[in-house]
Amino acid sequence: MAEKQKFELEYIIRTSPKVLFTRLSTADGLAQWFADDVNINHGIFTFMWEGSGQDAKRVREKAGKSIRFHWVDDDDDCYFEFRLVIDDLTSEVALIITDFAEEDEMEESKQLWDSQVNTLMQLLGS
Repeated sequence: MAEKQKFELEYIIRTSPKVLFTRLSTADGLAQWFADDVNINHGIFTFMWEGSGQDAKRVREKAGKSIRFHWVDDDDDCYFEFRLVIDDLTSEVALIITDFAEEDEMEESKQLWDSQVNTLMQLLGS
């Protein structure tokens, strides 16, 4: 199996950090932009896309700052994480997404995130 590479993407989102974090950390919030539907059962988030589900466990959360998920069926050291960074001077909110992909799937993964974050921005009117 090919080794996955870590990558980070950064998006400036014009909204309050509190509103944004709700979209990143709750089943309802995630279902509005990240997946077709999201269910949480015993700390396992089931993300539904086109009728099939993928399970992820929330492995770390810093309230209002970051949340990290680990796909249950993925390599132990792979995860995806949403992190908020607020610029002290401009108060701009940056959403930093960390994810892993195999080299030949890297561009596709980045495009998928771009598309999903675009949906999130439209949702937030950003």
